[in-house]
Amino acid sequence: MSGTSPPPCPCFQPFSSRTGLLLDDRSSEFPSSLSAWAEGGLTLSDEGATHFIFVDQGTATLEGEMGTFLLGPGMYGSLPGRWSIKSTVGRGIAITRHDWLGFFLIGGPIEELGRLRYIDGCTDSLIIPPVVLGDPCLNLLHIPPGTRQTSHTHPSIRLGMIVSGRGLCVTPDGDHPLEPGLVFCIPKGARHSFHTGTEALRVIAYHPDSDFGPTHENHPMVNRTIVTTPFQESRQP
Repeated sequence: MSGTSPPPCPCFQPFSSRTGLLLDDRSSEFPSSLSAWAEGGLTLSDEGATHFIFVDQGTATLEGEMGTFLLGPGMYGSLPGRWSIKSTVGRGIAITRHDWLGFFLIGGPIEELGRLRYIDGCTDSLIIPPVVLGDPCLNLLHIPPGTRQTSHTHPSIRLGMIVSGRGLCVTPDGDHPLEPGLVFCIPKGARHSFHTGTEALRVIAYHPDSDFGPTHENHPMVNRTIVTTPFQESRQP
């Protein structure tokens, strides 16, 4: 043994646009993987998983047990089970949460701004929310021009794509250029911040877990059900 330590994991890992598997994180606490397509097809074969997809450019035809669906630019979906994506022109990402089945959902196109306040004047929309407290989710993050985000970390991995705009991801191991179509990974606990100049940034961001969502004791159906005095309906025989 040489006694040397392995190089530290980068705080921000960019990926070039290509078709296929980019990152396999299935050995983690929240097993996830990241794939992309660029003018080609993609097969999502894990039957016991849910795939969060985003169509960045062009169109994508989704084929699965639930049917065939055509998605345009800016659209997204939550696809449980096995699916194939066909896209002769365009690009997008598919983030798979293994060992978890979510709802089948299709939405979009994404909006220009987020609906919720985030740090340093940024906004966020929860475009695919957790089904139950702790479940994964998909977000649209908007970072205005002239933003210098406060350096921060996340308690789990972040996977995503730059949808529009340009800027920098500033980390302890260097500054990383951000541009449309860039796919990225931010490891658990990695310190980073997004900075913008004259352009706003829009980012699709996947979280493999959440501290938000409905529970058996706290959800709209039970919260808005008002039980008063017992009532015994009388009926004639």
